[in-house]
Amino acid sequence: MGNGTSIGRVRGLGAAHHGAHHWLLQRFTAIGNIVLMTWLLVSLATLGDYGHATVTKWLSQPVSATAMILLVISLFWHARLGLQVLIEDYVHDAGTKFGCLSALNLATIGGGAFGIFSVAALAFGGNA
Repeated sequence: MGNGTSIGRVRGLGAAHHGAHHWLLQRFTAIGNIVLMTWLLVSLATLGDYGHATVTKWLSQPVSATAMILLVISLFWHARLGLQVLIEDYVHDAGTKFGCLSALNLATIGGGAFGIFSVAALAFGGNA
Protein backbone atom coordinates (compact mmCIF):
# COMPACT_ATOMS: atom_id res chain seq x y z
CA MET A 1 0.00 0.00 0.00
CA GLY A 2 2.75 2.41 0.87
CA ASN A 3 6.44 2.49 1.43
CA GLY A 4 6.21 2.52 5.21
CA THR A 5 5.25 6.16 5.66
CA SER A 6 2.40 6.94 8.03
CA ILE A 7 0.09 8.02 5.18
CA GLY A 8 0.90 4.88 3.20
CA ARG A 9 -0.11 2.64 6.10
CA VAL A 10 -3.55 4.22 6.58
CA ARG A 11 -4.54 5.26 3.08
CA GLY A 12 -8.00 4.03 2.18
CA LEU A 13 -8.75 2.43 5.53
CA GLY A 14 -10.76 5.13 7.27
CA ALA A 15 -11.27 5.32 11.01
CA ALA A 16 -13.25 2.10 11.46
CA HIS A 17 -12.20 0.27 8.28
CA HIS A 18 -15.83 -0.30 7.25
CA GLY A 19 -17.57 3.09 7.28
CA ALA A 20 -18.28 3.17 3.55
CA HIS A 21 -20.28 -0.06 3.73
CA HIS A 22 -22.53 1.29 6.49
CA TRP A 23 -22.97 4.57 4.62
CA LEU A 24 -23.91 2.76 1.38
CA LEU A 25 -26.43 0.54 3.18
CA GLN A 26 -28.04 3.65 4.68
CA ARG A 27 -28.34 5.20 1.21
CA PHE A 28 -29.68 2.00 -0.41
CA THR A 29 -32.36 1.58 2.25
CA ALA A 30 -33.27 5.27 1.84
CA ILE A 31 -33.77 4.76 -1.89
CA GLY A 32 -35.79 1.62 -1.21
CA ASN A 33 -37.93 3.53 1.28
CA ILE A 34 -38.64 6.27 -1.25
CA VAL A 35 -39.65 3.79 -3.95
CA LEU A 36 -41.76 1.58 -1.66
CA MET A 37 -43.43 4.49 0.17
CA THR A 38 -44.37 5.99 -3.20
CA TRP A 39 -45.88 2.65 -4.18
CA LEU A 40 -47.78 2.49 -0.87
CA LEU A 41 -49.18 6.01 -1.16
CA VAL A 42 -50.26 5.50 -4.77
CA SER A 43 -51.82 2.14 -3.89
CA LEU A 44 -53.71 3.58 -0.94
CA ALA A 45 -54.87 6.55 -3.00
CA THR A 46 -56.31 4.26 -5.67
CA LEU A 47 -57.81 1.83 -3.16
CA GLY A 48 -60.92 3.92 -2.52
CA ASP A 49 -62.45 2.17 0.48
CA TYR A 50 -60.22 1.69 3.54
CA GLY A 51 -62.36 -0.95 5.25
CA HIS A 52 -60.87 -4.13 6.68
CA ALA A 53 -62.27 -6.31 3.91
CA THR A 54 -60.89 -4.10 1.14
CA VAL A 55 -57.43 -3.80 2.68
CA THR A 56 -57.31 -7.55 3.39
CA LYS A 57 -58.28 -8.28 -0.20
CA TRP A 58 -55.60 -5.84 -1.43
CA LEU A 59 -52.91 -7.36 0.82
CA SER A 60 -53.88 -10.89 -0.17
CA GLN A 61 -52.49 -10.20 -3.64
CA PRO A 62 -48.90 -11.50 -3.92
CA VAL A 63 -47.40 -8.28 -5.31
CA SER A 64 -48.98 -6.11 -2.61
CA ALA A 65 -47.99 -8.42 0.23
CA THR A 66 -44.43 -8.81 -1.06
CA ALA A 67 -43.97 -5.06 -1.52
CA MET A 68 -45.40 -4.37 1.94
CA ILE A 69 -43.06 -6.90 3.57
CA LEU A 70 -40.12 -5.35 1.69
CA LEU A 71 -41.23 -1.93 2.96
CA VAL A 72 -41.32 -3.17 6.57
CA ILE A 73 -37.85 -4.69 6.23
CA SER A 74 -36.42 -1.58 4.57
CA LEU A 75 -37.93 0.83 7.10
CA PHE A 76 -36.73 -1.07 10.16
CA TRP A 77 -33.29 -1.70 8.66
CA HIS A 78 -32.92 1.98 7.77
CA ALA A 79 -34.00 3.04 11.25
CA ARG A 80 -31.56 0.61 12.87
CA LEU A 81 -28.65 1.88 10.77
CA GLY A 82 -29.37 5.51 11.56
CA LEU A 83 -29.94 5.01 15.28
CA GLN A 84 -26.84 2.82 15.54
CA VAL A 85 -24.71 5.71 14.28
CA LEU A 86 -26.30 8.07 16.80
CA ILE A 87 -25.64 5.67 19.67
CA GLU A 88 -22.06 5.02 18.58
CA ASP A 89 -21.36 8.74 18.24
CA TYR A 90 -23.02 10.08 21.39
CA VAL A 91 -22.95 7.29 23.99
CA HIS A 92 -19.42 7.07 25.33
CA ASP A 93 -19.59 4.56 28.18
CA ALA A 94 -18.91 1.05 26.83
CA GLY A 95 -21.51 -0.67 29.01
CA THR A 96 -24.23 1.84 28.25
CA LYS A 97 -23.39 1.72 24.56
CA PHE A 98 -23.67 -2.07 24.58
CA GLY A 99 -27.02 -1.89 26.37
CA CYS A 100 -28.38 0.75 24.00
CA LEU A 101 -27.26 -1.18 20.91
CA SER A 102 -28.75 -4.39 22.31
CA ALA A 103 -32.06 -2.65 23.01
CA LEU A 104 -32.00 -1.13 19.53
CA ASN A 105 -31.42 -4.51 17.92
CA LEU A 106 -34.20 -6.13 19.95
CA ALA A 107 -36.64 -3.31 19.16
CA THR A 108 -35.96 -3.24 15.43
CA ILE A 109 -35.93 -7.01 15.00
CA GLY A 110 -39.06 -7.36 17.13
CA GLY A 111 -40.89 -4.55 15.36
CA GLY A 112 -39.91 -5.85 11.94
CA ALA A 113 -40.97 -9.39 12.82
CA PHE A 114 -44.31 -8.13 14.12
CA GLY A 115 -44.88 -6.11 10.93
CA ILE A 116 -43.97 -9.04 8.68
CA PHE A 117 -46.19 -11.39 10.69
CA SER A 118 -49.10 -8.94 10.48
CA VAL A 119 -48.80 -8.57 6.71
CA ALA A 120 -48.42 -12.34 6.26
CA ALA A 121 -51.45 -13.02 8.46
CA LEU A 122 -53.58 -10.66 6.38
CA ALA A 123 -52.16 -12.00 3.12
CA PHE A 124 -52.91 -15.61 4.05
CA GLY A 125 -56.42 -14.90 5.29
CA GLY A 126 -55.85 -14.71 9.04
CA ASN A 127 -56.91 -11.95 11.34
CA ALA A 128 -53.94 -9.87 12.44
